[in-house]
Amino acid sequence: MLTIIGCGNLNRSDDAVGVIIAQRLQQYLAQNPHTHVQVYDCGTAGMEVMFQARGSQELIIIDASSTGSEPGAVFQVPGQELEALPEPSYNLHDFRWDHALAAGRKIFNQDFPQQVTVYLIEAANLNLGLELSPVVQNSADLVFQELVSKLNH
Repeated sequence: MLTIIGCGNLNRSDDAVGVIIAQRLQQYLAQNPHTHVQVYDCGTAGMEVMFQARGSQELIIIDASSTGSEPGAVFQVPGQELEALPEPSYNLHDFRWDHALAAGRKIFNQDFPQQVTVYLIEAANLNLGLELSPVVQNSADLVFQELVSKLNH
């Protein structure tokens, strides 16, 4: 099973890019079913990422990044490079997808994906807003097409 998870906040412009790609993939799969693929919009819920990934052989996460790189830059990173155990907290909002990778592997062992890839798209605008900036929209289209190609091979 391949699980694809989009993360982000739909109300913060380019931060929504992972969610938007996941929603587009869900629409694509509704028209072109693939029984070995599941796609989720997990928003900002790291705990949901951990539970949705459980039982899959491969996991792809898509999210925005804010590293100071060129807006629209796409980074494809092995998940192990980004895993981080969370700091102790009583607030689940502090539990992000990078924490979900480390915690899921620790909790679920072999029932957690061993192959994890993270697509990060550098944001141009993280202010309140409902639209992607043009450069991030272009990158979202490229990542969407790359994932559709992966599904069809």
